Amino acid sequence: MSIIVIRPATAADLDAVTEIYADAVTNGTASYELEPPGRAEMGARFETLAAGGFPYLVAEKAGLVLAYAYAGPFRPRPAYRFIVEDSVYIAPDAKGQGVGLKLMQSLIAAVEAAGFRQIVAVIGDGHADSASVKLHEKLGFRHSGRLDGSGYKHGRWLDTVFMQLPLNGGASLPPDPASLPERRFQQQK
Repeated sequence: MSIIVIRPATAADLDAVTEIYADAVTNGTASYELEPPGRAEMGARFETLAAGGFPYLVAEKAGLVLAYAYAGPFRPRPAYRFIVEDSVYIAPDAKGQGVGLKLMQSLIAAVEAAGFRQIVAVIGDGHADSASVKLHEKLGFRHSGRLDGSGYKHGRWLDTVFMQLPLNGGASLPPDPASLPERRFQQQK
């Protein structure tokens, strides 16, 4: 029996990542994109995150990519540099098998190791029974806001839920000058 391996994504994974995301866009409500981006656009997004040092992971089993997750900037303003937004998408056949939990646990560890202080989940169609809401709750994220009727997709209005997880002392400690976000900020000044 093959085990699930969590590892950093590479450019070779982007065809599978593009396919997983296309299904989520076309058939789901977690993403508010209406048309799935192609391989070139997904590659550009991947390269931007990789160039910024942000974690981008895949879960694979027997050489097949089942899911992917990444953390990226929450907002572009420099005061937000210690906060990342997570994204996680799972192939339809891999849902309900614990892949998302393992992947997110690894993503949280990578974000924490980089020195970020908060992970924010911006969950489209964030109703109480949403798999994404339940996953984030299981990982210790707390609810921090809701935008009612903020998206319209598949013929209905969708709510956006915000959840967050403090790391590395959260807002209770001053920034760590050795953290990735602070080093990048100092280099850009």
